[in-house]
Amino acid sequence: MTEQAATPDSRQVVTPTRVVAGLCLIAPFVAMLWVSSYAKIEPRLIGIPFFYWYQMLWVLISTVLTMTAYKLVQREQRIRKGGAST
Repeated sequence: MTEQAATPDSRQVVTPTRVVAGLCLIAPFVAMLWVSSYAKIEPRLIGIPFFYWYQMLWVLISTVLTMTAYKLVQREQRIRKGGAST
C-alpha cells in the first residue's frame, strides 16, 4: 500500500477559526442534550412553558451559529487559497 504525500492545500489543519466553528456547531447539541437544564415549566413566556420556548429559541440560535461557522470556514478557505477576504 502506498501513501500519497499530502499537499498543503489538501491537508486538514486545526486552526483557531476551525475550533470556533466547531464550538458553534457543538453548542446546540450540548444545550439540547442537557435536558435537566430546561425540563421545567417556569418561567412562562406569553403562556408557553419554558420547556417549549427554550427549545424553539435554540432553533433560531442554531441557525445563527451554523451560519457563523459556515462563514468562518468559508473565509478561512478563501484566505488559504489567496483570494479576497470579503
